[in-house]
Amino acid sequence: MTRPLRVAIVGAGPAGVYAADILTKSDVAVDIDLLDRMPAPYGLIRYGVAPDHPRIKGIVSALHRVMQKPEIRFLGHIEYGVDIKLDDLHRHYDAVLFATGADKDRVLEIPGADLPHSYGAAEFVYWYDGYPEAPRDWTLDGEQVAVIGAGNVALDVARVLAKQADDLLSTEIPDNVYRGLKDSRVTDVHLFARRGPAQAKFTPLELRELDHQPGVEIIVHPEGFELDEASEESIRTNNQVKSIVKTLQDWALRDPKHDTPRRLHLHFLRAPAEVQGTERVEGVRVEVMELDGTGGVRGTGEFETWPAQQVYRAVGYLSSPVAGIPFDHASGTVPNDAGRVLGLDGEPMAGVYTTGWIKRGPVGLIGHTKGDALETVNNLLADREALAAAEEPEPDAVLRLLEERQVEYTTWEGWGRLDAHERALGESEGRERVKVVPREDMVRISRDPS
Repeated sequence: MTRPLRVAIVGAGPAGVYAADILTKSDVAVDIDLLDRMPAPYGLIRYGVAPDHPRIKGIVSALHRVMQKPEIRFLGHIEYGVDIKLDDLHRHYDAVLFATGADKDRVLEIPGADLPHSYGAAEFVYWYDGYPEAPRDWTLDGEQVAVIGAGNVALDVARVLAKQADDLLSTEIPDNVYRGLKDSRVTDVHLFARRGPAQAKFTPLELRELDHQPGVEIIVHPEGFELDEASEESIRTNNQVKSIVKTLQDWALRDPKHDTPRRLHLHFLRAPAEVQGTERVEGVRVEVMELDGTGGVRGTGEFETWPAQQVYRAVGYLSSPVAGIPFDHASGTVPNDAGRVLGLDGEPMAGVYTTGWIKRGPVGLIGHTKGDALETVNNLLADREALAAAEEPEPDAVLRLLEERQVEYTTWEGWGRLDAHERALGESEGRERVKVVPREDMVRISRDPS
């Protein structure tokens, strides 16, 4: 192949950008289009990370440098499967790489989970991160709130629920989110973890951030704070587990202050059994669990009921099916062999690849997607001689197709205009940035050269 290898990457979040970066660093000439359903790039970093995480938000700088590379073109506000389909991509590119992530909440199958005011964590995260398709309003009218889960997302949700709205003014939260949090009546946030402290899935840094909130007291309930033989072994052999348990132990030994406006309670070995209520959420019933000595837990048959007017279910994300290729609904992933997408016959589909959470499931931190992308890209490049040449390989052909279909796509230059607009909004309020939320406004600003 004498011309550059043309690759379409569907999804402009970290997984897609990392894959593009690795492609540009290979010894193969490439021409890459990063396509995304949102008018703006960065995916999870923009719409899935809590706004008070400046360290993680700093990843944007690295992604920005990658997307400025001349081999990479950003095309936003394009919905794969609607505006453009797999046959179109095969016609205009030599290879297609799906990096669409995980965008939905995993179902929690307990009675009452679908009661009004019982929410999936993703719903709340999308609201406070200004996701264009999220509701603009969110009512926090209950004093007691329950969060179910023991991962970083559960901690993010619990932290934002407990935080004072004014403490988020230094972040890029949209004005409607500030107003919603300002009107919050929450006094007590209860986080329920099914396993023990040594089996928690959050990271030490995320955990310690809970204790850096003015006006919020952290209360670790001693009931359920147990360590068995497997837990002790994890503490001895894993510094992360050791750090988490030590932090929790220190908090558990503190005397309660009872003079703070809000409290964040951590409950271990408490498995959700039922969300109670009639017209709306009124409480949560949990089963007391016990460690089984091997790192697992088992139910004791003993139950507790805690009052709660809202429930947030942070039990994992799930990917959506991708049009035109197989999907494993049980695992929420695209069937693949080291990134090569497998067809219904179990054989690799020519020129179709995947990376990120849609490939391996929603596990691991953002940085883990780099190794994941490397595996996929290496296999894509190994297949390059067998990839079918696109019928219309020149880059502007796909732009003409989008214009014929009247798709109002956005570009990297358009993102620059939107970025400048958001920063100007922030400057007018003494903040770094204020997000523009309505999708139509994002598109208008991105496409308006003035």
